[in-house]
Amino acid sequence: MAEYRFKTPLSEADMRQLRVGDSVLLDGVVFGVRDANLIRIFDHKIAPPVNWTGAALLHTAPNVQKIGPGKYKPLSVGTTTSMRMDRFTEGLLRDYGVRAILGKGGLSPRSAELMAQYGACYLSVTGGAAAMETLQIEEIEQVYWEDLMPECIWQFRFRGLGPLTVGIDTHGRNLQDEVQQRAQQKTAELLRELGVG
Repeated sequence: MAEYRFKTPLSEADMRQLRVGDSVLLDGVVFGVRDANLIRIFDHKIAPPVNWTGAALLHTAPNVQKIGPGKYKPLSVGTTTSMRMDRFTEGLLRDYGVRAILGKGGLSPRSAELMAQYGACYLSVTGGAAAMETLQIEEIEQVYWEDLMPECIWQFRFRGLGPLTVGIDTHGRNLQDEVQQRAQQKTAELLRELGVG
C-alpha cells in the first residue's frame, strides 16, 4: 500500500493513481456536507454557493462554537455514515466535479462504478477519530447556508487530514464490499465446520 499527500483542489490524475488500501493525507480546503444541504442541492434544485470542481467533501455535521458573525471555532468535527448520502454521488461527480468523498462505512457498488467513470475516490475516515480530525483543522474559513445549522456547508482548511484509507478507487475496487464478502465467506466456512447450515 502506498502513501500519498495531496493539496486540494484535487485532479483526476491524482485520483486515478490511488488504489484501494492506499493511505492519503489532505492539505487545503475540504467542504463539510450532510443530508440537509445535499437535499437542498439535489431535491430542491438549488446550486451550491461555492465551486466544487476538484473538491473533497467530508460527510459531517460538526460541533462548533460561534465566535462572531459567520465565524466558528471547531469543537468536535467527526465524520458520519456515508451510505445515507449515497444517492447524491452521481450528481456530485457529474454535475459539480467533486473528486473525493470522505466518510465512514463506504458507499454502494453503484457509487464505485461512478467513481471509476468520473475519476473520483472514496476516502474512508477512521470512525471515532473526531478528536484527531478536529486538531487537524487550521480554520473554518466559511459557512454557507447557516439556516441549516449544523448541516450547512462548511469550508474547512485542514493540514494533514488523515490518514485516510482509499475505500473506493477509480479502478472499480470497493474495500467495504470486499471486506463484507470475505466476512460472509468466513462465516459460511465456520458454520460448515460446526455442522450448522
